[in-house]
Formats: sequence, structure tokens, C-alpha cells
Amino acid sequence: MHGTGVPLVTPFDDSGTVDRDRLRALVAWLEDRDVDFLVPCGSSGEAPLLTTDERIRVVETVAEATDLPVLAGTGHEGFEPTLETTERAAAADADAALVVTPSYYGSDDEALAAYYRDLADDSPIPIYLYSVPKFTDHALAPETVASLAAHENVAGIKDSSGSLEALQRLVRLTADEEFAVLVGSGSFYAAGLTAGADGGVLALANVVPERAKEIYRLHDAGRGDAARALNADLVELNRAVTTRYGVPGIKAALATREQPVGSLRRPLQPLAETARGDIESVLADALEATGDTDPSPST
Repeated sequence: MHGTGVPLVTPFDDSGTVDRDRLRALVAWLEDRDVDFLVPCGSSGEAPLLTTDERIRVVETVAEATDLPVLAGTGHEGFEPTLETTERAAAADADAALVVTPSYYGSDDEALAAYYRDLADDSPIPIYLYSVPKFTDHALAPETVASLAAHENVAGIKDSSGSLEALQRLVRLTADEEFAVLVGSGSFYAAGLTAGADGGVLALANVVPERAKEIYRLHDAGRGDAARALNADLVELNRAVTTRYGVPGIKAALATREQPVGSLRRPLQPLAETARGDIESVLADALEATGDTDPSPST
């Protein structure tokens, strides 16, 4: 996977069921904004709160609705359910699997490396590592990632460590392999691309996909200064939909862009009116700063 990927939110209808029609509409809206690949059932998609059957319905719906590459979140806490979900995602036409590091038992890097190697041995599709210490309290060491990059069925990593130093080391240590390093934070997407990353999987790209894609396009055109300036204008919005408000913030922002995606899975709760107003204000400021004053441009 290369370029700008979207870790899709999961739409729900009034009964709390996955809303496949709304999901198809969201995919079409994102495609119209020229993103490069889609990532259903990740952290932004409330994957830990979905059943395995629901995850597969989401992956199947996205794969049917798009010609873009699909990187499906398939990770669970145990090997067997992760492999089962990965195999079922492959059967649903996912192109690759994004597998979060198991965290419940505090496994060290040696155990995690063995887990990923065994999974890659058995998986019918390429495996992407997913290091997200915000949720797992463990960041894969760059040296561990480099050892896994040599496996023919380990294709890349989404690095959500939030560390530019770690990202730079990942790029350097995996340079000799066919291995994609993907930025997991919208706040330093441009800086990560400058450091050699191949793209990003950004919660921010749910809300302003055209702006996230523009960062990549500017970088790819050799206009790194412009890419970093655009990225700087989106930092406050990125903070609002990640560290401040999380998935409820992303869904509230999407509603502001006339892309309603329904409720949240418990224990997540919708934003209070004051927080919703804050999201709307931050989003409007970001769109104005980046030259897009219409929060809901026509498709």
C-alpha cells in the first residue's frame, strides 16, 4: 500500500446494525476525493467492538463497493481468531490484513515477532503490522519490525507510535526490503513522507480526505514545503478527531460534512453539544485555512 489511506469509520443504523448502504455511500464519497486505499475495521472503525461476522460484512461491503486496494483490520488478542478473521477477510476480497499487536498479556517483542511470523506463514494475504501504543501500551521496536520485514508475506507497518524518530528508524532499517512504512498520525504526515514513509493511514482522512491526499500529492511533486504548510493547518483538526474526541469526534465531523454515519458502539458515547460545537468550529477553521470554505462540497 502506498499513498493516502482512510481508516474507515463503521456506520450504524438506528437499531445499531452495520449500515451497509451508508458504508457504500461513504466509500463513494472518499473515492471521489481521490484517496489511494481503504482500511475497514481499524481503530477508527470501532473494530474491537464488532463481532467477527460484522467485521467480515464490513470488509465484504467495502471490497464490493470499491476498486481501491482494501487493507482489512483483522487483529484480535489471540492467534486463532486473528487467523480466522484474516482468512475470511481474504475470502471477502481484502487485499491485505492490518494486524494490531496483541496487548492483554503484555507480550514482549520476541513473542510478538513469533506471533507475526506464524501468522504470515499461514495467511493467504499479506500482513501489515499495526503498532499503536496509545491503545496497546507497547510499541514494536524498529529492530523487531526490521526482522519481520524480511518475511515474504509481511508487507508493511502502520506506525502509530507518534514518534518521528521511530518512523525514521523504521524507514532506514527496512530500506532493503519490499516493505511499506505508513504514517499513523495526521499531525506529521508531511514530515513522515519527507523522512521516507510510503504513505499514511490517517483518521484525519475520514474528515478531510481531499486535504490529506493533497499533502501526499504536494510531497510527490517535490513541493515539500507546501505539503508541510498544509499539514500544519490541519494539526488542530487532527488533534480534535484523535486525542481529544476520538471516534465520536470523527463521526461528529463527518456529520458536519453531510456524511452522517450513525451512532457509536457502547461504551463509546456521542459528543455533548459543547464538544460538537468545538468540532464544527475547528473543522470550519481548518477548511478555511486550507482554501476550502465549503464544508460539504458536491460530488
